[in-house]
Amino acid sequence: MIGNSVLITGGTGSFGNKFVETILDRYPDVKRLVIYSRDEMKQFRMSQKFSKEDYPCLRYFIGDVRDEKRLKRACEGIDTIIHAAALKQVPAAEYNPMEAIKTNVLGAENVINAAMDCGVKKVVALSTDKAAAPINLYGATKLCSDKLFIAANNMKGKRDLTFNVVRYGNVMGSRGSVMPFFIEKREEGILPITDKRMTRFNISLQDGVDLVMYALEHGWGGELFVPKIPSYKITDLAEAIGPNCEHKEVGIRPGEKIHEEMITAPDSFNTVDLGKYYAILPTKPVWDKEKFIDHFDAEFVEPGFTYNSGENDEWETVESLREKIKKYVDSTFSVNGQTK
Repeated sequence: MIGNSVLITGGTGSFGNKFVETILDRYPDVKRLVIYSRDEMKQFRMSQKFSKEDYPCLRYFIGDVRDEKRLKRACEGIDTIIHAAALKQVPAAEYNPMEAIKTNVLGAENVINAAMDCGVKKVVALSTDKAAAPINLYGATKLCSDKLFIAANNMKGKRDLTFNVVRYGNVMGSRGSVMPFFIEKREEGILPITDKRMTRFNISLQDGVDLVMYALEHGWGGELFVPKIPSYKITDLAEAIGPNCEHKEVGIRPGEKIHEEMITAPDSFNTVDLGKYYAILPTKPVWDKEKFIDHFDAEFVEPGFTYNSGENDEWETVESLREKIKKYVDSTFSVNGQTK
């Protein structure tokens, strides 16, 4: 399913660490697993956790997806690429727009070219809920990236190569997310909340990795896979982490939405329900759409259907969030706010 040689861009991030852990556990016979990223310190720290002595298949490559020559060199002999590299901080992208474009859009193009030039078989790119009807530059660049990877299936010619995209919401406990931020802030007794009406989708790192594995195994090329995951209210998250803290409303940040969306109404005309996941199908697939529906026993969603964190059918509670925080957040913190 994954091939003998796998490369993950942005491999030292939260997703990369969990992905590498999963591959080493489920596919111990993998021949080569390349962690490609630009931060040597993160690579050093990751190599302490996953050493080449314990896992001879591992390779740590310093490189940036902006650097097409270096990326192609790293992709020589690679069967599968997982593209997780991105500049994803919304305020930083607003302030440094061209830097976000160079990494998130031009970097995506470099990954596509490297895959086609190096004989890669499968590519799965990570997207974000902010790419659906984007209102900030980060979301806009990721929407461009999604379109590039989907369209690449029409450019591959006769190559045995598929490109797919996975899109999901906030990852519980990942670096830079609201959960670790609240855990740090509760020591001060005040949790800053941008807007008390705010809701977000919620997914664990492992569920995000499993979605990528599903796309690798089942993708025909061009589908954008979306998981069915719960939402939470930002006020419930604050209550779960800091029940004794003051919850101070500070105002919405530039580029933020009150509710996130992963499938828009215009998307509905090409969206199918696969059971555990949705898939937004390409408007001009390189395969027969009816055969796809029959193969997966899929059903088209109703026209006008949307998948929105504020109108979700499944919700986290304060209690369920508390339990998941115990499981997914850095073990140096306890739910009661005491540092271990």
